[in-house]
Amino acid sequence: MEQKNGSSFTGFILLGFSDWPQLELVLFVVLLIFYLFTLLGNTTIIALSHLDPHLQTPMYFFLSNLSFLDLCYTTSTVPQLLVHLRRADKSISFGGCVAQLFVSLGLGCTECILLGVMAFDRYAAICRPLHYTVVMHPRLCALMASASWVIGFANSSLQTALIFLVPRCGRNKIDHFLCEVPPLLKLACVDTTANEFELFFLGVIILLVPVALITVSYGQIVRAVLRIKSSAGQRKAFGTCGSHITVVSLFYGSAIYIYFQPNNNYSQDQGKFVSLFYTIVTPMVNPVIYTLRNKDVTGAMKKVLCRGHDST
Repeated sequence: MEQKNGSSFTGFILLGFSDWPQLELVLFVVLLIFYLFTLLGNTTIIALSHLDPHLQTPMYFFLSNLSFLDLCYTTSTVPQLLVHLRRADKSISFGGCVAQLFVSLGLGCTECILLGVMAFDRYAAICRPLHYTVVMHPRLCALMASASWVIGFANSSLQTALIFLVPRCGRNKIDHFLCEVPPLLKLACVDTTANEFELFFLGVIILLVPVALITVSYGQIVRAVLRIKSSAGQRKAFGTCGSHITVVSLFYGSAIYIYFQPNNNYSQDQGKFVSLFYTIVTPMVNPVIYTLRNKDVTGAMKKVLCRGHDST
């Protein structure tokens, strides 16, 4: 660490949970278990959506996209965090920090937009059932999914470039476990009002616009469902949307908490644990939420397991 503290070291030190050394072993074990369940759950969703013909619909196309996003998102941050929790050396190179911010931010922004697209899919399925296959054409689904990725990473490119152009005057200790915009902004040795405004403006577009679209979509869905005379039909419709609403609440709630606070009011300790929530907890529970609340997914899982049992 001598050399890393010297002038020859141009990277960063991720302080992480150094203030709670007694907590690091517990966090390592818990996060490792969560990460393994995240890999298992999301890989299962992706595999089922490709193996079962009944799941090859727009809804499961977007769900498999979401699962792939969650896999990539957790893998961009958690393995490094696990290493840092068991080592005294918590350094990360400048290039590594840039890459981590770019990838994790791009994936997070893509998920924000994709969740909005999934709400539109549910709106089309419930409010326009007779035209659903025409509206949600495979080509349109692929176009919307691709647009989510392009917009997400375009925003990430801009934010990553702007945050690393801010002078830091030699400051390189990030009071966080990953390279994220708010803690990186705190390293600045100049006025960051313009950066905070830019962060807020882009946050409104990436976070609040999809939230508004989701709210409008579900407002129309509720009106359509309440017109259904059959209580069984109402339960099925609400059950189809319940999983998505739960995921939206978990993801957007934590993301808005992190990115819509003034820099002066940003609590590093609270930020770390909230970031843990949407970095590892939300991607892990997403497959559980969709599996437990969805008979199609559980049915597909049983068929695959029975097929594997019969073949033995």
